[in-house]
Amino acid sequence: MLNDPHTRHAPFLTVDGLSKRYRQDQPPVFEHVGFRIERGEFVCVIGHSGCGKSTILNIIAGLDAPSEGVATINGREITGPGLDRGVVFQNHSLLPWLTVEQNVAFAVRSKYPSWPRRRVSEHVARFLEMVGLAGAARRKPHELSGGMKQRVGIARAFSIEPQMLLMDEPFGALDALTRGVVQDELLKICAQTHQTVLMITHDVDEAILLADKIMLLSNGPRARLAEIVVNTLPRERARETMHHDPQFYRIRNHLVDFLVRRSKLVQAAGGAGEGPETEPAVVRPGLESRSLDEDGPRDAPIRIVA
Repeated sequence: MLNDPHTRHAPFLTVDGLSKRYRQDQPPVFEHVGFRIERGEFVCVIGHSGCGKSTILNIIAGLDAPSEGVATINGREITGPGLDRGVVFQNHSLLPWLTVEQNVAFAVRSKYPSWPRRRVSEHVARFLEMVGLAGAARRKPHELSGGMKQRVGIARAFSIEPQMLLMDEPFGALDALTRGVVQDELLKICAQTHQTVLMITHDVDEAILLADKIMLLSNGPRARLAEIVVNTLPRERARETMHHDPQFYRIRNHLVDFLVRRSKLVQAAGGAGEGPETEPAVVRPGLESRSLDEDGPRDAPIRIVA
């Protein structure tokens, strides 16, 4: 588990010693994964296919169980699904026979069964307005574009006012322009609600835009949490301008280098360190002092191990 001496209170989400093995005669998909997330943080997970990213998210969602280890939220062990966690999958998973507002209302009534119809309607309208779909409330899913469907899924997840939002490549099936629109909506909502988010993505630029921290998993099997990259760009960043900051390219180059080369080296070395209790390095590549214009190999990123 990551240990931050500057944080004196208990973390919001704690994952400790997590491993997942599907068959005893095969190695685990991942092992000894430990981290923590503070309330209000937006954390992205990046790694190659097969390293167990979705499985880790499903364990936190309560949809799967670990072979070893434990995950706790607000000090309580996660043993199954709960309305304290909202999940947005890559597939929007809308009920096709219900309208947009009915899809969201279905979730709201699950969380607040005693609410009268009028209060449910007002609550649903507020979250549809948040994602820019107030004018599409009466439409059914087949009348919506892919981006609109995904925004309904986001509105539905936020409408139950979860303590944590879990997102599994929610924009992976969208075209680049639509993805940008939905990302902007998500940024606005998170700024308004201070939502805690754990999101899986394969898109490096998306992670830099959205996340406060980016967790890097080594290749599976026996994947480990190799590094936690701190996003040193200002939190009020925008897609149109963030690439003007030299920190953007330092962070991006570090992430791409990990995915292309160092993930395999970490796997070959047996994970993040020599033993199961070794903590992942916390790195801040955006704070490298070396100029991007200098010739020659770049200095190693600053590593600050908590």
